[in-house]
Amino acid sequence: MKSKYLLPLIAVFFISLIGCDKKAHLKKLPENSDSLQILFDLANDDKIVFSKRHQYAEKILSTISKNDNDSLTRVNYFKVANRFFNMNALEDYKSTVELIIPKANEARDTLSLAKADEYLGDYFGKKFHSEKAYSYYFDAEQLYSAKKEYAKTAKVVINKAIIQLNEKDFVGSEKSVFKALKLLQKENDEDLRYQGTNILGIIYDELAEYSKSIEYYEKALQIASTGNVSRSMQAKATTLNNLGALYQKKHKYKEALEYFNQSFQQENLYADNPLLFGNLKYNIGYSMFKLNDFSKLPKLYYAALKIADSLKFAPDIIACNLNLSEFYLEKSDTLKARDFATKAYLLAKENRIPKDILTSLKQMSLSDPKRKSDYSEQYIKIADSLQLAERQVRNKLGRIEYETDQLATDKANLVEQRKTLTYIVLGIILIGAFIFVIRTQAAKNRELRLVQEQQKANEEIYRLMITQQQQRDEGRQLEKKRIARELHDGVMGQLTAIRLNLFALRRKQDQETIQHALTFIDRIQDVEKEIRSIAYNLDSPLSGHTDFSEVIQTIFSGLEQHSGIRFYLETEDFVDWDSVLIETKVQLYRILQEALQNIVKYAQADKVVVHLGKQGTMIRIVVEDNGIGFDTNQIRKGLGLKNMQERALELGGMMKVQSAPGKGTKLEFLLPTRPVL
Repeated sequence: MKSKYLLPLIAVFFISLIGCDKKAHLKKLPENSDSLQILFDLANDDKIVFSKRHQYAEKILSTISKNDNDSLTRVNYFKVANRFFNMNALEDYKSTVELIIPKANEARDTLSLAKADEYLGDYFGKKFHSEKAYSYYFDAEQLYSAKKEYAKTAKVVINKAIIQLNEKDFVGSEKSVFKALKLLQKENDEDLRYQGTNILGIIYDELAEYSKSIEYYEKALQIASTGNVSRSMQAKATTLNNLGALYQKKHKYKEALEYFNQSFQQENLYADNPLLFGNLKYNIGYSMFKLNDFSKLPKLYYAALKIADSLKFAPDIIACNLNLSEFYLEKSDTLKARDFATKAYLLAKENRIPKDILTSLKQMSLSDPKRKSDYSEQYIKIADSLQLAERQVRNKLGRIEYETDQLATDKANLVEQRKTLTYIVLGIILIGAFIFVIRTQAAKNRELRLVQEQQKANEEIYRLMITQQQQRDEGRQLEKKRIARELHDGVMGQLTAIRLNLFALRRKQDQETIQHALTFIDRIQDVEKEIRSIAYNLDSPLSGHTDFSEVIQTIFSGLEQHSGIRFYLETEDFVDWDSVLIETKVQLYRILQEALQNIVKYAQADKVVVHLGKQGTMIRIVVEDNGIGFDTNQIRKGLGLKNMQERALELGGMMKVQSAPGKGTKLEFLLPTRPVL
């Protein structure tokens, strides 16, 4: 059987090697307790049976799931996942990694997210789901790159290159490897540099550029020989195996056998990499088969099959079955040849490995000539569909990066649009704020103008009040002069005449003189009447025929002009003001005037109501305001209240005060219509 199917298997093997490297690079971190570390050690001990190790890993998972979502807990989750991976419990491995993702998102732990994507890429790589594996590796690459983790970025890029190699996207794989090697110029990681160089050897081997392939294999051997590459990788053995496969492909089986034997002689090969150890056994056996040396056959094939079965690695199991089929066909044992070819076919179909399905069908047609046409028909159909599928997969791998880049571009555009929208909104807000400030300032200016105008009006009112007061003073002066004239010219003249005529009584007191004097005494009454007339004229607003409510309205008008207070008069009952003595009305006038003046000065009120009526034979006056009020128990009565009370008492009446802070003031007066003698 031809050996060209071996090179893709080497690439598949290589991805599993990178995945299994988790154990070699596992770092021990401090645990929450010694017992947890013991469980980790037991779960990683290959000497313990699988079921026990699995139980230990599950117990660790149960324990750490109760811990807080901190960095140590997430590290422990990854360590449990590694245990499951090393024992090939892939579904448990995947579910454990999926538990990490929401925790990493919650903690905004970018590196843990990247690592989880990388681990899921390893899972789908082991399952031969190239698209999903590539997608997860690409996501991990973006996250690692954002954190400038150059070595980790290079590692997932190399994993991408292996997937591209398996899907025969050799140009894409080559591009990825060179990208990884460029990243490694910033990091001193010889393991990854070796892996990238070795993959370039495989790529050029597939492209039939054998000299270039050998060149890179030799470079890989130089890196492996420096001693800086991890021994557990068995790097030298891997590259020697790949060189043997190259010469096997060129039908140079002796040279191939030399490289295989050199690889097989490396120390601790089985312990470090049993998969490579088994691969070498059937490679050596196949080269011997092609050299017609059957001395160790089929023993080598069965030994390789046993190792592949123990590792449950389908590609190697299929390869061993196909080698055995070819061997027994050569020995003319068509029954065994067909049986091994059928096993290979069924396993390839179960694991959805199209290339191995084709190879198995070809071997089945050789071992069962009667059904050759059926197998050939299936082969052609699968080959056509495989070619289309490979092309589609390669296109999808390219689209993954393109679409992701497109999403990143769209995201960037969306961010720019959001920025633009934010700027527009901020601009609108600023313009609105500017307009608001302008309007507020304009309102303040208007208010200031109103205040100024009010101030001018108050000044004008004050000026008018002063003018009015001056006019009143002038009027009073004129009135004083008039009264003085009347008293001097009228009253004083009559009194002087009376006094002179009455002086006659000092000289004589006869009846005639007395009678004459009595006439002048009667004239004293006329003088009295004249004086009363002058007094009445002084109090003309309160003359006997004046309605007292009209006088109150006059007081209101004078106060409203300069105080801004609204005054209201309420009359409950009719009062016959003509029957009220002028002296009583004067006192009422003074009391009311004093009360209203006090309100204007101190009450801070904007409304005053005066109730006017009768209570029995008494005049009842109530003055009520809505001002600030005062505590009648704490505030001593001022001069105004005292004057009002004294005037009320002089008339034989009473005054009552009701007030409280914040509740205004109420003054109530009960006054007789005539003074009490």
